[in-house]
Amino acid sequence: MRSGLISQRMTEVEGAMSAVVPAVSVVVPIYNEVESIPHLLEAIASTLTASDLSYEIICVDDGSTDGSADFLRKEAQIRSDLKAIILRRNYGQTAAMSAGFNHALGKAIVTLDADLQNDPVDIPLLLAKLEEGYDLVSGWRKNRQDGALKRLLPSKIANWLIRRTTSVNIHDYGCSLKAYRAELVADMNLYGELHRFLPALAYIEGARITEIPVRHHARRFGQSKYGLSRTFRVLMDLLTILFMKKFLTRPMHVFGLWGMISMLAGGAIAIYLTFLKLAFHENIGDRPLLILAVLLLLTGVQLFCFGLLAELLMRTYHESQGRPIYRVREVVTKSVK
Repeated sequence: MRSGLISQRMTEVEGAMSAVVPAVSVVVPIYNEVESIPHLLEAIASTLTASDLSYEIICVDDGSTDGSADFLRKEAQIRSDLKAIILRRNYGQTAAMSAGFNHALGKAIVTLDADLQNDPVDIPLLLAKLEEGYDLVSGWRKNRQDGALKRLLPSKIANWLIRRTTSVNIHDYGCSLKAYRAELVADMNLYGELHRFLPALAYIEGARITEIPVRHHARRFGQSKYGLSRTFRVLMDLLTILFMKKFLTRPMHVFGLWGMISMLAGGAIAIYLTFLKLAFHENIGDRPLLILAVLLLLTGVQLFCFGLLAELLMRTYHESQGRPIYRVREVVTKSVK
């Protein structure tokens, strides 16, 4: 599936060879933001035009029901800088962002929300920082204009937990305003709701990451699509990222280790009970310790089996897509005069 998307992107690139490759592709996931879209498009266009940057705007409608898709269809037919991608239904922000990445042609890719809380004026600042040698520049909403209890407090807790877990020391994982090198996002597969963890995924790929403070405005139209219900999803995705970071290419190391510990503990208890039975003729059949020994031994065997299956899946994951287990930043050789 991924290879098909890459082939599709290559076809688009080849079809656009006669045109100038844009310096930046601005990817905007949209869900029910029809009032904000006109203001956002003009703000992006005026900012990048003033900065003398070639650009394209890719708006991905994620199953909106308020007329956003119809508005984008009309605008895309009259604007040369706009590409509208209309998804068949609401897949979620991660899928919408992935669709934007797969259709982007720019050398750099910038993402931002459509609700006007992110300010397009900050895009040149992100791109300038990217030119310093970074692969990903994340925005930091230092003066965030959101409700303290419903948005700010859960966000601070989540950001602290993600920093401690992933070792990527940025303040604001939830800020959608980010700039990426195009080759970086081409190597990342997004599933579930992993868009929040793009810096952590980039870190796994060996990316250089930094952040800069950006503006943040209060919402002008509509209501926020986020709530406290996302907390559980964030925790589950965080466990996925933690496993990918530590054991993506060696899953047997985690399953095998705990399997060995479980079997050793179960074996030690079984030996102890056998000694009591043979040496002191004690009845061990009704002891809870016997049940624990059997449970630990079976658990250990199962963990080993999980480890072997995970190893096979890992090899399939890498080999079927032709994905190497390493990333080369540069190759340096002696130049021939």
